[in-house]
Order: sequence, then structure tokens, then C-alpha cells
Amino acid sequence: MNCYEFAEWAGSLLEIAQFTGIDDSVNGLQVACSSKPIKTIAFAVDACADSIARAAEMKADMLFVHHGLLWGNPAPITGTLYERISMLLKHDIALFACHLPLDAHKEFGNNAVIAKRLKLETIEPFGVYHGKPIGWKGLLPSPLSVQEILSILLPQGDAPRAIYPFGKSKNTRVAIVSGGAPFESLQAINEHIDVYITGEPSHSVYHLVKEAGMNMIAGGHYLTEIHGVQAVAQHVTDTLGLSTHFIELPTGL
Repeated sequence: MNCYEFAEWAGSLLEIAQFTGIDDSVNGLQVACSSKPIKTIAFAVDACADSIARAAEMKADMLFVHHGLLWGNPAPITGTLYERISMLLKHDIALFACHLPLDAHKEFGNNAVIAKRLKLETIEPFGVYHGKPIGWKGLLPSPLSVQEILSILLPQGDAPRAIYPFGKSKNTRVAIVSGGAPFESLQAINEHIDVYITGEPSHSVYHLVKEAGMNMIAGGHYLTEIHGVQAVAQHVTDTLGLSTHFIELPTGL
């Protein structure tokens, strides 16, 4: 399987075509490599210089990321973009990016994995973005406090970016949209959610959440978006038999 064949397989698996014209990310194969067989794939949240260097150290043939290099309109290949692409070409590493499709995917998506960890029941789509839901909502099997939910969301004891503790002491209805989605809290308010989980907080929604009497957890953009790439990595190993490695590069944000 070369990089083009992997890209076709992964693109179909993650249904990236559904987000054509919706996602600013250029989802799919962003940088090719030679026609060599893909044997080792590194997985990371971000396509940054550090993740590319780490992929090169482990002699990976491909780097699979959530946040790629190419977004929106064409950009000149200069500065940081030039340096990152140069590193990929120098080490013959392909780059595959999957943004919103990896948030929304019902099995391997960031939000689906979080919902599974929380053991949510009666799961339904949530968080409409340009007409497409990218998150999930559901019911906890038994009511939990915000701190109990946080211990499941961040089991290593990492500090969340923020907690808005304005709702119930025990919660059942949960909605999730990972990453930078503080304004989807307004949808959560409208749908009478007890706890809304995302990555980033926002001053703009603080008082709206407080006045609505809802709890909100901003667990960190990075920490809420490691789940998708890790789930895909495991599936690649199980299904294709390839060697996979997750590159941990936390930002604290």
C-alpha cells in the first residue's frame, strides 16, 4: 500500500467527502511521498515542526494529523510552511490530514470516543456547523458531578482550561464538541443540556452559560482532540497490520 492507496482507504473510512466545501482544511493527502510501501505511520494532533521531526526520527513513512498544513485559500510556500514541507520532502514522509471528519466520525471521531468513555446512552448528533453535526449528545447511565465527569475526561489529572460551574451538582444530559467550539454552548443551552464539554473557553459565552444555569467544561483544545488520531492509529494497526506511533506534543491549551 503506497501513500495514495492509504489516502483512498482512509478517506473512505473517515468519510471525508461529506465535508467538501464545509471544512477549511484540505482533508486527505496534503503532501505525497515516493511510491514506497507505507509500513510505519506516525500520528499526531498537529502538523508542526516538532511532530515532523519526531516522525523522521522514528523513520515513519507517513504522518497522520488532525490539524494539517493546508487551510482555505492557497498560500505561498514560504516561511514556516516552507520549512515544514521541506522537512517532509527531505525525509520522504507523506502527510495526511483529517479535520472535521475526524471530529464528527461516529466511531473514530474525537467526540464519539469521549462519548464512549463517558458511557453515554441514547446518543444523538449535536453541534451543527454549516449544516453538519460534528458532535454528540447523550445521557449518562447515572448522574455525575462535574468533577466526576472531569476525572473521566482527563484521567491523568491534567488541568482543564476552564470550568463554568453554574449548573446542577449531579448531571445526566451531556453534549460534546471537541476543540475550539465554545459558541456551541449556545446550542447546548437551547437543548437543555446539563454539561457541555469542549476544548476552549470563551469570555463571550461566560455570562450566557452562567445565566442559563448550565455547567461547561473546557478540557483543552489539544487534550480533547488526541482521541481521534489515537483511535485511527489503533484501527490501522488492527486492520492493516501497519506499525503506528502516537506523537505526544501537548500544548496546555
